[in-house]
Amino acid sequence: MDKEIINATIEIDGVEITVPEGISVLEAAKLAGIDIPTLCYLKDINEVGACRMCVVEVEGAKALQAACVYPVCGGMVIHTKTKRVRNARKSTLELILSNHNRECTTCVRSENCELQKLAKDLGISDIPYDGIKEKLPIDNVSPSIVRDPNKCILCGRCISTCKNVQKIGVLEFVNRGFDTRVAPAFEVSMQDSSCIYCGQCIQACPVAALREKDDLDRVWEALDDPEKFVVVQTAPAVRAALGEEFGYPIGTRVTGKMVDALKKIGFNKVFDTNFAADLTIIEEGTELLGRIKNGGVLPMITSCSPGWIRYCEYNYPDLLGHLSSCKSPHQMMGAILKTYYAEKNNINPKKMFVVSIMPCTSKKSEIVRPEMGNDVDAVLTTRELARMIKQARINFQAMSDDAQFDQDLLGEYTGAGVIFGATGGVMEAAIRTVADIVGDTDLKNVDYVPVRGVEGLKEAQVTVGDMTIKVAVAHGTANAKKVMDMIKEGKADYHFIEIMGCSGGCVCGGGQPHVTSKALMDIDVRVERAKALYKEDTLMPQRKSHKNSQVMKLYEDFLGEPNGQRSHRLLHTHYSPKEKYPVKSK
Repeated sequence: MDKEIINATIEIDGVEITVPEGISVLEAAKLAGIDIPTLCYLKDINEVGACRMCVVEVEGAKALQAACVYPVCGGMVIHTKTKRVRNARKSTLELILSNHNRECTTCVRSENCELQKLAKDLGISDIPYDGIKEKLPIDNVSPSIVRDPNKCILCGRCISTCKNVQKIGVLEFVNRGFDTRVAPAFEVSMQDSSCIYCGQCIQACPVAALREKDDLDRVWEALDDPEKFVVVQTAPAVRAALGEEFGYPIGTRVTGKMVDALKKIGFNKVFDTNFAADLTIIEEGTELLGRIKNGGVLPMITSCSPGWIRYCEYNYPDLLGHLSSCKSPHQMMGAILKTYYAEKNNINPKKMFVVSIMPCTSKKSEIVRPEMGNDVDAVLTTRELARMIKQARINFQAMSDDAQFDQDLLGEYTGAGVIFGATGGVMEAAIRTVADIVGDTDLKNVDYVPVRGVEGLKEAQVTVGDMTIKVAVAHGTANAKKVMDMIKEGKADYHFIEIMGCSGGCVCGGGQPHVTSKALMDIDVRVERAKALYKEDTLMPQRKSHKNSQVMKLYEDFLGEPNGQRSHRLLHTHYSPKEKYPVKSK
C-alpha cells in the first residue's frame, strides 16, 4: 500500500503554499515558482548541502539552512532573498572562486559552466580573497577522459554519480583538508583505475574538472591533408542532441542540419552509422538464433556499448562468454569502409581516415583496442562536433533541414537502425528481424512497446512461430549489475539481453551536450531525446534491418552469409578479463 501523503502549509517569501510534508525547501520553492541557486545539488543523486549556495533563512532557526536537504513542515516560514541570505551566498561563491582556476576564456566549458553562470547571476565582479592556487598535474593519460584538479570545486557530483548511479565507485575524495582532491584511489590516473569511460562523471561535473579527450586537432589535420580521403559517420543519438548546443530545445531532431554542416566542413563522404546498425542486427540476430538452435551460451548479451563491455571485463570476467562477438556498429562501419567501400571506389585504405561522431566518451577507448584493427581513426563526441562547427564559422541554424547523407553503397538505413540510440532500441530492432526470420513472414506491427521507456530493467517475451523468445533490457551499469548477478545465480532465463552503459542509452551518453542541474529538475532528458529517434523511425519507408537493400547487397557482393568467415574476420571480435586493480603505469 502506498504511503499516505500528508500536506503541509508553509510560507515562502510571503507566498503561502501547500506542499507534501517532508519534501525539501528547494523542491517547495520550485513549486512556488521561486528559484534558489544550487551548485553541488543533483536531483536524487547528490543532495548533500555541501556547497551552501542554496542557503535560506528559516524563521526560528539560528543558522541559515541548506534548502536542498532541509525538510519542510507545517507552519514553516522561509525567506530566500534577504540581505543575510544574499551576502552568505555571495561570500561563499567568492571563497570558491578564490582558489579556482579562472581562465574562463580558454576553458572548454566557457559560457556553459554552472559556476560561471552563478558568478554572473550573483554579480561577482571582484574576488576579495587571495586563495591558494596550486598547479596540480592534469590526468590526461586515458584515451577518453581528462581530469583537471585545478578546476575542481569539490562538489562531489561526479563521486555520487559514479558510486550511486553507475555503482562503480572509481572516484572518491582523497586526502584531507586543503589537500582534498577528487580522484581514483591512491590518486592513480583514470587509465590505471577500473574506469569504464562512460563519461557520466563528465555530465555530472558543473565545471571543466572532467572533460573528454579532445581529438579535434587530429581531425582537422586529416581534413587539411590532400592525400587523405576523410569519411565521417554519425551515430543515431547525435541527431537528437546536437541542436541543444545551438539553442534548440532538448530533444530537437536536427538530422538534415547536421549533415549539411558536416558537408560544409569538408568531409569527403558523410555516412550514417545507422547503416551499420542494420548490419549489426543481421549479424547479431543470426548469432542469437545460432546459439538458440545449437546449444550456445545463453542468454546472449549485446556488445554495442563499450562502457558496458569494459564493465563486464572488470567485474564479470567469468561471464564474458555471454557477450555477442559482434563489434559495435561504428566499428563495423569502419571495417566495411576500409575494405568493401575502398575496393569499390579504388581508394587506398591506408589513405582513408574514418571519423565517428558519437554520443559516447568510451568509444574513444574502443577504437584503440588492439582487437579492433584500426577500423576507426578518430572519435569525436557530440560536444566536439558542436565546437568543430563553431570553429568552421558555420551558421548551424541556417543549415538545410533536408540535407541527405551520401547514398552510395552504404547510405541506406531503416528505422530499426535509428532507434539504436535509445535504451531498448537494439532489442526492438533485433526482435523486428528475428520475428520475421523465425516466422518466415513480414509482420506489420513492429512497435514493441514493452522494451521501450526508462525503467531500469524491462522484461518481455515474443512468440514467433513455435518459438517464444524471452528478452530483457537494462541501462546504466547499476542495472547491468542486477542482471549479471541474476545470471551468476542461474535466475536469468532469458535468451537475449540488451545492456547499455549509460542511463537512457546512447541519448544520454557521456559525450552528449551538458544539461544543467536546474533543467534536470524539470525534464527527463532520456525521454525527450528518445522521442526524436522514435519519430524518425516512424518516418522511414523501411523499419526492419533485413529490409535494407544495401546491406543485403553487401552480403551478396562481399560478405557472403551472415556470421560467415569474412563477416567474422571483419565484423566480430573478442573480449578479455581485465585486472580491477592493475599495476600503476609509469
